[in-house]
Amino acid sequence: MIKNDLFLRALKGETVDRPPVWMMRQAGRYLPEFQVIKKKYDFFTRCQTPELASEITVQPIRRYGMDAAILFSDILVIPQAMNIEVQMKPDFGPYLPNPIRTQKDLDRVIVPDVHESLGYVMEAIKATKEKLNNDIPLIGFAGSPWTILCYCVQGQGSKNFDKAKELCFTNPVVAHNLLQKITDTTIAYLKAKVEAGVNAVQLFDSWGGMLSPIDYQEFSWQYMQQIIDALKDITPVIAFGKGCWFALGDMSKSGASALGVDWTCSARNARYLSGGNITLQGNFDPSRLLSPPAEIKRMVHQMINEFGKDRYIVNLGHGILPNIPVENAKAFVDAVKEYKVS
Repeated sequence: MIKNDLFLRALKGETVDRPPVWMMRQAGRYLPEFQVIKKKYDFFTRCQTPELASEITVQPIRRYGMDAAILFSDILVIPQAMNIEVQMKPDFGPYLPNPIRTQKDLDRVIVPDVHESLGYVMEAIKATKEKLNNDIPLIGFAGSPWTILCYCVQGQGSKNFDKAKELCFTNPVVAHNLLQKITDTTIAYLKAKVEAGVNAVQLFDSWGGMLSPIDYQEFSWQYMQQIIDALKDITPVIAFGKGCWFALGDMSKSGASALGVDWTCSARNARYLSGGNITLQGNFDPSRLLSPPAEIKRMVHQMINEFGKDRYIVNLGHGILPNIPVENAKAFVDAVKEYKVS
């Protein structure tokens, strides 16, 4: 049994004394102890070495005592397993030298045996569970099929993912076949993560907000729904679409246990759009962690009051930034732990 099950209780919608807290990208780049490991090992070595991935996962827990850990990994391990080369270039980000833009490109993309190609992730989960010693839950994650497609087609990060959209609108057959291959791989991957011991999973649709509401249904949401359908009976699923406030109504009926909200959508609107009966997670602007600690604490308490303490998980509205002072991250977590209903 998990000793601190506050996060899991919030996912079930149970009454709690205070909401749980964790931060997207909490395992990583803003921590000095992470930087020590980063200097020694390149990015994918850190992802692919279970001892390193598990150590990075628990670093923020040791320092701050969040109510949940999220496994250190990357959404782009999926295309790697699907026979698509992915590099992580320093000061540039992800680079895919052979993007998928034609049927011929798609023909070399496989739906892999995830236990073979991504077994290192399952080993990292087991190593992390040992370190956590059932103190808190462990979250596994994957990118949404649309977000993965964006990188696979664009070949790198982008402000507008124009090449990804071009493929969808000029060759939708290839786009949908690629999305389905990513979906099938993601379902197998997340099921394997649950078998390995994660207590919940989160789907990150980081680039969902690039699409219009109609295109979102066609190229993103229907594939996320497939994943939720496949996972919801074996583990809680959190669906997070950045910039996707317009889809909160559909998301709330999906069978997901919780919905992530970014900082551009107010607590009031998020509750209204999602129907008021589902757990919400978010939505502190990551840049606001640059404010003074006292201001952070005040704003966090205000945010909890606006969302309400029940059916709520305190988090950022996207991943923590690399330049956040460690004491400011601590102020964010401490503010939640100190919260009292006013």
